[in-house]
Amino acid sequence: MGAWVLHVDLDQFIAAVEVLRRPELAGRPVVVGGNGEPAPRQVVATASYEAREHGIRSGMPMVAAHKRCPDAVFLPSDPPAYDAASAEVMAVLRGFDAVVEVLGWDEAFLGAETDDPAALAAAVQDAVWVGTQLSCAVGIGDTKLRAKLATGFAKPAGIYELTRHNWFEVMARRPTSALWGVGSRTARKLADLGYTTVGELARADPEALLVLGPRMGPWYRTLALGAGSAEVSATPWVPRSHSRETTFAEDLTDPADLHRELAALATRVADDIAAEGRPAVRVGVKARFRPFLTRTRSKTLPGPTSSAGDIAAAAAEVFDRFELSRPIRLLGVWAEMRPPAEGY
Repeated sequence: MGAWVLHVDLDQFIAAVEVLRRPELAGRPVVVGGNGEPAPRQVVATASYEAREHGIRSGMPMVAAHKRCPDAVFLPSDPPAYDAASAEVMAVLRGFDAVVEVLGWDEAFLGAETDDPAALAAAVQDAVWVGTQLSCAVGIGDTKLRAKLATGFAKPAGIYELTRHNWFEVMARRPTSALWGVGSRTARKLADLGYTTVGELARADPEALLVLGPRMGPWYRTLALGAGSAEVSATPWVPRSHSRETTFAEDLTDPADLHRELAALATRVADDIAAEGRPAVRVGVKARFRPFLTRTRSKTLPGPTSSAGDIAAAAAEVFDRFELSRPIRLLGVWAEMRPPAEGY
């Protein structure tokens, strides 16, 4: 029996959950995001496949989505519902003889010993469907990177295997941005060095990549080879921080209004910190000025605290370091927490 990594990715997860709650929406273009209104600064969280046929994508302004498909059903985001649906899916996955590493609401790695990974993938799909009425794609790989990328070829609701045996056949001519972990900015830097495809990057001299950083440069070549870890860990992810932010319907300029919004955000962050059971050790503020200039500031607290008052006071102190020369369209507050191992 061989060791395999399966990547399970739920199809159009948020939209699918909404359709399960409202069966009459099946087959219709559904767009979920913000408060559900195609208003300025509301952003699409996800779109059903029917909506995607109109060019609607995650991250798109809701106003633009409405222009592309006025007949779409626009719904507000409901995170507690997605939490609950995700928990049901992960419970199904944990019923298999495999290690389950949760990546988010809609995806997870499974590490399994099996002589037929395709049969296991099909069994996973069937179990998820029977248990939750949600469909998923499954990527099979001999590393986590290959399994993750395989899922892209499997969607929707399919199974695809990507291993060292077919890696270059499938990936060599694809752009470097097709790699998990290479964004558009990094792809541009690689192109400036002469590497535009995965195959070109795989053949690169590691020394030539050091200009991108002593650690990250060679790592990009590792990605191009499809290598990396195959270890799947069930250890729960522990957040280092909590953050809250809000985008205003209209830009704010009045310091009193801004401080009021800041205090509300800080209180919500403090509630998150209290629920986590670990005190904050650092507080930061994010401000986005018109037209799209983003600045951040932070400070280390005098001592660990979960007090909403202390966190709000620190956020206000940090915010006062900003030069309010432009209207503000977004404010955010975050708090870094003491690592669990340190105790308190």
